[in-house]
Amino acid sequence: MKDNLKIIQELHKTDFKFVIVSSGGGSNAVGTLLKVPGASNSVLEAYIPYAKESLDFYLLRKPDFYCSKDTTLRMAARAYSAAKKIDPNSDVSKLFGVAITATLSTTYEKRGEHRFHIALQTETYSKSISCVLKKGERTREEEEALVTEFVIALIAESSALEYPYPKISEEFKTEKVEGKREWIDLMSDDSLFVSSDDQMPNLIFPGTFNPIHEGHRKMQELAEKKTGDKAYFEICIQNADKPPLSYHHIKDTLSQFTNKDCWVLTKAGKFPDKARMFKESTFVIGADTLTRMLDERFYPSYKDMLSEFSIFNENNNKFLVFGRKLNDKFITLADIDVPNVIKERFTGFDEQIFRDDISSTSLRLAENS
Repeated sequence: MKDNLKIIQELHKTDFKFVIVSSGGGSNAVGTLLKVPGASNSVLEAYIPYAKESLDFYLLRKPDFYCSKDTTLRMAARAYSAAKKIDPNSDVSKLFGVAITATLSTTYEKRGEHRFHIALQTETYSKSISCVLKKGERTREEEEALVTEFVIALIAESSALEYPYPKISEEFKTEKVEGKREWIDLMSDDSLFVSSDDQMPNLIFPGTFNPIHEGHRKMQELAEKKTGDKAYFEICIQNADKPPLSYHHIKDTLSQFTNKDCWVLTKAGKFPDKARMFKESTFVIGADTLTRMLDERFYPSYKDMLSEFSIFNENNNKFLVFGRKLNDKFITLADIDVPNVIKERFTGFDEQIFRDDISSTSLRLAENS
């Protein structure tokens, strides 16, 4: 392995700053960066959510897989968001987040692959590196050192320094997704929303759509028939209770839609925020979403919850509620106690009209099993 000292010294002298997060194997990279003098000039924060429970807490959700490209991209996007908050005085173009997940050699025989994923998020692009290592070719220390080499090379590249990636017999995959100008403006709060046709939507269908499935399509069809409006699939790129999306995720989500579909990107995570942005609009939601929206645990008090919901009356927002399976029980609007002050805002579709128990999560897990 090459001597890392010189390039890390150069990294610490640049005006680039970053937050680094590592879970599981690969944490050696964090220590390697920090032990070189001057680390505080470039490393804003180093975080190691080593246990699965810690990574759940960091991502504000339980990931489908703990060592994956998707999870690592989400970690890097959250790290970049943290970098902007930690150092608001630096030029945002000089800030980035980097993340590592890895499953490496252990003292016992491991059934699965030895692999690592590294991701980096900046203002203008996101980049990922993924590699499956040959089992038995390296010790744990050698695998850790190799991951460290890749991390340093990626950080150097992002800091306008030249440092080649390691030469190995295995194939490693890199993918860089450049953010479109309108995505960057939205991420930087320079715009309120981005839509597929630059129009203000009247019928809005919020969701992650990861992936979109036939249940979503049936809801879209019924909602459009009910209202006479074209449905816009709304993807929130930075929700209060979820990590921000990387440009990889935005690209992959939008690529599912056809030319006939309409979509809108926002940073409005809560429905009161969506209502303020889209007055006179109708939202398409599942009964499970409505249940979470009415959960008093998310508000200081019941009175505060009702106060937030007053915007629905003020802006004449309406909701079309579709039945969904929740805790092994299919529930509809009729099963939910909606406060009287906003009850007339909600129209439900009962089980005879719509029922689809499929979920995006189950589809993702099935695809990767």
